[in-house]
Amino acid sequence: VQLQASGGGLVQPGGSLRLSCAVSGRTFRNYAVAWFRQAPGKEREFVAAFSRSGGTTYYADSVKGRFTMTGGNAKTMVYLQMNSLKPEDTAVYYCAADRGVITSMIRQGDGYDYWGQGTLVTVSS
Repeated sequence: VQLQASGGGLVQPGGSLRLSCAVSGRTFRNYAVAWFRQAPGKEREFVAAFSRSGGTTYYADSVKGRFTMTGGNAKTMVYLQMNSLKPEDTAVYYCAADRGVITSMIRQGDGYDYWGQGTLVTVSS
């Protein structure tokens, strides 16, 4: 499974960006799909995820109400719509996928075998 993340860039505080994650050769059906981010000097953190069934979406408290994850399941693309961006959202964003992630582990990066290359989001005036 190959993942390709894109859509990052420089945006002013309060602005919006949409990240995309494409899977090659298959759809996301039966895969848990997640977005993680890593800011300079900080550990990787969970942002959002779809369950394997696609029926449940999970968000980190820090992005809830501002970020929306769409796509996935029978589709080949997953998106992360990011609104009301803050400087603390600055990070490299990664998409990840795995068929074996159970609900209790969905926020844990170690549970995902497949990762995209990351796309940089910089929120600055």
